[in-house]
Amino acid sequence: MSGLSYAFGDRRVLQDVGFCVQPGGVSVLLGLNGAGKSTLFALITRLYSARAGRIAVLGHDIERAPLAALARLGVVFQQPTLDLDLTVEQNLHYHAALHGMARRQARHRTEEELGRIGLLDRSRDRVRTLSGGQRRRVELARALIHRPSVLLLDEPTVGLDVESRAFLIGHVRSLCSTHALAVLWATHLIDEASEGTRVIVLHQGRVLSDAPAEPGSLAATFGQLTRRAA
Repeated sequence: MSGLSYAFGDRRVLQDVGFCVQPGGVSVLLGLNGAGKSTLFALITRLYSARAGRIAVLGHDIERAPLAALARLGVVFQQPTLDLDLTVEQNLHYHAALHGMARRQARHRTEEELGRIGLLDRSRDRVRTLSGGQRRRVELARALIHRPSVLLLDEPTVGLDVESRAFLIGHVRSLCSTHALAVLWATHLIDEASEGTRVIVLHQGRVLSDAPAEPGSLAATFGQLTRRAA
């Protein structure tokens, strides 16, 4: 993306935002609540229409070729989006159908993704019977069922316990190394950026920094950047 700006009326939310997400690694979009992270995700997924700037997914412009661009995206939104009254596999099959997948392929991919997250035995349970951490795992499996090239996660660990957080972080990092996924992970939690992880600091709608996290210094650097920009 490049030159991306957005405003709600007179309130500017994003200002000239630009960066690229590379395959095989996690790029952490770090910002306080209200920094503009969710608005940025809404623009990438075309829930909002960009009025200034450009967004492209594997060369497909999100405005000119939205179907081609969105087909390469997998998304886990901050707010839960599963249908609680459907079973786990029904939620995944519905998403697969939206991507034009045949039933047989959808069944195979569902078993594969649920096996990876340790929930294959819950495939026929209604989603409302799952814990919060288990539901998040299902959302991740659903986002990956069509084999996207880019995975977007908007505050994916909010409300999760320590064990569920650790599983999600570890699973996504593993997917990056084994499937060459390009991941954009939005969070306000500094500890979700491990040493060497690329960190894009977003504050008041502007990118203040884009660099690998250095051991023991990220919290101090983040504090200095946000205070300086206030």
